[in-house]
Amino acid sequence: MSVWKLNNKPFEEAPKEYIGFVYQIIDTETNMKYIGKKKFWSKVTRPPLKGKKNKRRSLKESDWKTYHGSSETLKELVENTGDWRFERTILRLCKTAGEMSYYEMKEQIENDVLLKPNEYHNAFVGGKIHRRHLNHLMKD
Repeated sequence: MSVWKLNNKPFEEAPKEYIGFVYQIIDTETNMKYIGKKKFWSKVTRPPLKGKKNKRRSLKESDWKTYHGSSETLKELVENTGDWRFERTILRLCKTAGEMSYYEMKEQIENDVLLKPNEYHNAFVGGKIHRRHLNHLMKD
């Protein structure tokens, strides 16, 4: 199975201080790419304990280690050819969902993913990001 890489080193453990990452996947056979984002953690809601009213909420690790993007074309390729030919690179670790959305869109726009259908699998760029989502990144 192909491993995620960060700074050209294998990345196998989700750090607790980050919620996710922006990534690029490259098909080494065709050089087609995909830029996206993925969360390390997903929320789990369980029923309340006996005699209690509040639901129990916790986090569990997502499927990020085996994830290959949300592009149907890309997922089909991985399923049909195996994941050995795909390089999965983490471009940036993110501490908030807003930061993740911002940097995903920034990478997609800077790389003209919608204008280069022969180079990128991406068929959609979008999201709603407010300045307050990025307060921790603000420069004076």
